[in-house]
Amino acid sequence: MARPKPLKRSAELFGQAQHLIPGGVDSPVRAFGSVGGTPPFISHARGPYLYDVDGNEYVDLVCSWGPIILGHAHPAVLEAVNLAASRGLSFGAPQPGEAELAAAIVSLMPVEKVRLVNSGTEATMSAIRVARGATGRDKIIKFAGCYHGHSDGLLAEAGSGAATFAIPGSAGVPAATAADTIVVAYNDPDAVRAAFAAHPDQVAAIITEAAPANMGAIAPAPGFNKFLHDTAHQHGALLISDEVLTGFRSSAQGYWGIDGAEEGWVPDLFAFGKVIGAGLPLAAFGGRADLMDLLAPSGPVYQAGTLSGNPLGTAAGLAQLRLLDDALYRRLNRKAEVLKQAWTDALTSAGVPHQVNSIGTIFSVFFTDEPVTDYASAKRQDTAAFARFHAEMLRSGVYLPPSAFEVCFVSDAHDNRALDRVVQALPRAAEAAARRE
Repeated sequence: MARPKPLKRSAELFGQAQHLIPGGVDSPVRAFGSVGGTPPFISHARGPYLYDVDGNEYVDLVCSWGPIILGHAHPAVLEAVNLAASRGLSFGAPQPGEAELAAAIVSLMPVEKVRLVNSGTEATMSAIRVARGATGRDKIIKFAGCYHGHSDGLLAEAGSGAATFAIPGSAGVPAATAADTIVVAYNDPDAVRAAFAAHPDQVAAIITEAAPANMGAIAPAPGFNKFLHDTAHQHGALLISDEVLTGFRSSAQGYWGIDGAEEGWVPDLFAFGKVIGAGLPLAAFGGRADLMDLLAPSGPVYQAGTLSGNPLGTAAGLAQLRLLDDALYRRLNRKAEVLKQAWTDALTSAGVPHQVNSIGTIFSVFFTDEPVTDYASAKRQDTAAFARFHAEMLRSGVYLPPSAFEVCFVSDAHDNRALDRVVQALPRAAEAAARRE
């Protein structure tokens, strides 16, 4: 297997960017701070591969953090975006693609109405505002390690980049705002009950990732999501299900029992992102019609966005959603199983303690010998071993998430050649993880 060329041009660009952009990146985890080395600067992508400015090809297991489910530069998505762009990039006015994409989401998820926004942060922030408007209450219950974007009230004990950098909150967040967020341990019903008992008639909503994927992949315990729904309603609160990562990839609707027809319950509000924009900045929040109709101009809860419902984003999202079918998900599942087994085989052979957790096609590997069921157990993993593993995989031409608290994604474009390259790289990376330096 050919080894990538030195990242000379990437290092130059990173140095230049550090003079102009805080940390040299526009999202912290991209700086490779927790894994070391120079982040490759990507020039283009095609199918399952990324190509950096130094001429290296990588098998991409990040997939732009999830939305690239068909593969990079898929012809149908490119055609739709090019056609939309030829008609104008932004109108600041209603356009047909908004309602078409909303109809597609409503047809596939248990929501009655949706509103399009530009990011997952906007989606979760707006869903919380609706919940507060509906209940007249201020407090929100969230789970340690679950990441719901970077709005002020949600950064307490967040996962994702905040976990990577061990930041329990954030400078610049008012104490009064943080005080309205109650953080409890994930998969712990007693902690949820205690939070409601300590704050009677004050909690507007529980917000949870349908299946957490921002502290690594964590499966909800059987019945946990239904417990959250029932407990919230018993106390006059709502349940918000954040599916920015899992929606249309490893949806809770398919994996964790969120199915109104079969279970007789459904979360009150949802946040979606990633896949519904096919890689362009687009997200949505939705839920019951009576709750969504609280939004202006229909109701008193204000939310707005100049670029919301952008014609390029809606065109890309529609093109992608129309190609997602059961056969595609079966293919993704098979590919994910191949990689998870290969990871297990390589790490076991090298004697590296590990746990492979998965949420359908989303998976992560924790370098620990104990089960990982919440943020506390995720933090006990050997992140230094992960950093050595990551560096060796990159040297072998495999691009992994640059954090031990992130997850891997596969796309429909990952063919046997791409999967074989990953499998062949794993033994050397496992040996690197096993070394103590």
